[in-house]
Amino acid sequence: MSRDVFQALSDPTRRRVLQLLRDRPRSAGELADEFDLSKATMSGHFNVLREAGLVDTIKQGTTVIYRIEMTVLEDALLGFAESFGLADRATTQRIVRREA
Repeated sequence: MSRDVFQALSDPTRRRVLQLLRDRPRSAGELADEFDLSKATMSGHFNVLREAGLVDTIKQGTTVIYRIEMTVLEDALLGFAESFGLADRATTQRIVRREA
């Protein structure tokens, strides 16, 4: 479990970006339009999410499209649950197998 993932998830703006990406991939501009923040600030948030592996990007011409990397998010959340005794390894393996 990466410290970068939890650092990325610690910010409400980045959590909201991930919520927006649950429905479908979106361009950087579409995402930025949802916030009252500068493009430079949003770019910083996107970089943190990308470095943590929580989002992936696709370049379409001059447009950058972001999509959520659910496996990284799921692994982090399951690891977090295990570390606090909220789930055990057998439970998380059953969950992972069921969704595969």
